[in-house]
This record gives sequence, structure tokens and C-alpha cells, in this order.
Amino acid sequence: MSHIFDALQRSVIEQTGVEHPDMVSVAAQVFEGATPKEGPVASVDFPSIEVAVPASSRLVFLSDPQSLAAEKFRFLGVRMRQLRQSRPLKTVLVTSTIAEEGKSVVSANLAGVLARRKKHRVLLIEGDLRRPVMAERFGLGRLDGLSEWLQQDATEGGNIYRLEGADFWLMPAGRPPGNTLELLQSRKLSALMHQLPQWFDWIIIDSPPLLPLADTSVWARFTDGALLVVREGKTEKEPLKRGLEILKKSDLLGVVFNGSSDGNHHNYYRRYAAREVQL
Repeated sequence: MSHIFDALQRSVIEQTGVEHPDMVSVAAQVFEGATPKEGPVASVDFPSIEVAVPASSRLVFLSDPQSLAAEKFRFLGVRMRQLRQSRPLKTVLVTSTIAEEGKSVVSANLAGVLARRKKHRVLLIEGDLRRPVMAERFGLGRLDGLSEWLQQDATEGGNIYRLEGADFWLMPAGRPPGNTLELLQSRKLSALMHQLPQWFDWIIIDSPPLLPLADTSVWARFTDGALLVVREGKTEKEPLKRGLEILKKSDLLGVVFNGSSDGNHHNYYRRYAAREVQL
């Protein structure tokens, strides 16, 4: 995994001119803090729908809550709540450099563990309109979602569903449109993203990959920070470097290492001081 962190460090050096001795510390230091105080959120009723999670979905917060992976997601949720003490943080972008690094799995599991805190209203938005997967992961079939809502005349937030069993809300992508970037740049999406924080404590956006499209840069305008998902055996140095150049350093909350083949992480912890979130 050293090539991943070499790329992380090299990117920061090129952007800032400052060499960091431990890039993992840079990526993880924002996770430190105390449990925040959170205010009330306006209550809005959305239709409920039962989930039927397939065994292949990898939604471990539901299917295998006692597993190591589920525990790591709970740890990530704790760190995100702690981070709120030091900076405004409600809307979080989850992305990756390329496809199939696990950003959708991370987004859904993070939403699930954040929702476990009593009275927290968590919304998961499927922002990848080109390759929607969330409805299938939750066994919901095809649902109208963000794509349909952006093309309708309605002005209030809609096509949001409360997932019974998962205890959070989902706005799926819906049917892939032919004019994705045009829809994402609409004033209607901007108005929606200013309205949703009044209704939810957390908003997790499952974004498209950073490369090669511009969709993620549109979503980044509406978020308070980003988690970058990298995958062992999948993420390569050059795409990762380009992805980090796209993300503003101030927006990067941390790096989530997905798909580790070492369940105990002994070598990793010795080298990197156990500072990165691992899944």
C-alpha cells in the first residue's frame, strides 16, 4: 500500500510546497475532537418502504453487524460525529478516483451507522445518476429518484423514501437521464441542497468517481467535506494523484481504505501508526 501514500504525499507537496512526514496523519487528523452538540431538525414525513437486502449487497451494518467490517464502519461514524466539534459538517461527499473502488458500499454503510444514533435523521443521496445501484442494493427494484424529480415541475423535496429496517432515508438516482451534467447544474438542485439540511442531521452523497467526468465537482459545491475511498489492488498511483488534484485540500476529510486483505492490519498499523480508517 506504500504507493497509495506516496501519491497522497506527493500531491500535497505539489499543491502546497510543504512536505508532510506522514500523509496518513494529514488525512486522519481532522477526525480528532469531542462529541458535538447538535440542535433540532425540522420534521418532515416521507413515504416508508421495506428493504430486502440481498446477501451480495455488502451492507454489513444490516447483514452482519457483529463483523469486523461493521465495527470499522461504526468507528468511522464515531469519527465523523467527533469531527463536527471542530468544523461545520452535515453534508458529506463520498467519492473515489475511478469506478468499482467501493464508494457506494461505504456511503450506504456510513449512513446506516450514523442513523443508529437515537433521533438522528440521515439522508443518503445517490448522486451518481449515470450508474445507479442503491435501489438494487436495498432490494427495492426501480424507484423514481433524483433524476425524475429534477425533470418535474415540483418544487418541494420529493422522491425521498424512509427505509424501514435501515432507519434512514434514501433519495435514489432514478432512471439514468440523457443530460446528466445539465440536470446537476440546474438551479433546482441548488435549491434542494439548501433545503435538505433543514430536515436532516446528516446528508451523505454517494458521488460519481472523480475521473473522468465533471459530475463530482458539481456535488462538491453543496458539501462540507469529502471522504475519498481507495481500494487495495484497484487504486493506482496516477489516477489517485489526479483525483487528489481535483479535490481541494481543505475539502478532504480523510481516506477510507477499502478491501484490505489483512484482517488484522498488523503491518499497516506498525508502519502508519494506526491512523487511517480501514475497512
